[in-house]
Amino acid sequence: MNNRDDVLEYFGARDAELALYDAFESAVLERWPDTRITVHRTQVSFYNRYLFAVASLPYRRMKDWPEHCLVITFGLADQLTSPRIAVATEPYPRRWTHHVVVSRPEEIDDELMGWVGQAWTFSMEK
Repeated sequence: MNNRDDVLEYFGARDAELALYDAFESAVLERWPDTRITVHRTQVSFYNRYLFAVASLPYRRMKDWPEHCLVITFGLADQLTSPRIAVATEPYPRRWTHHVVVSRPEEIDDELMGWVGQAWTFSMEK
């Protein structure tokens, strides 16, 4: 299978989530065209030399999350404080994992992509 076939298999009949993913992938590739994308069983991973972002279907949906959404995950050295951050955890010292719930293509905006850009840079500093 090629990468697109893998993406289609991952999303299955979830057309709304696939459309969100396509918008996110386009935004990533527009900014970082050399990005490598790998589809896994539970997520789609975006790499420069290292992993810098993940798009996934909600594994544990919070009750206030939209019915159709995509979770964008990225890591930074410091915790972001924004109402858009659904969950932030620090699994290792100075390594914060942030999850942003996206339910509309317009939420894949300059703010989100700025955070993903910071994650791109942070991952290169490993």
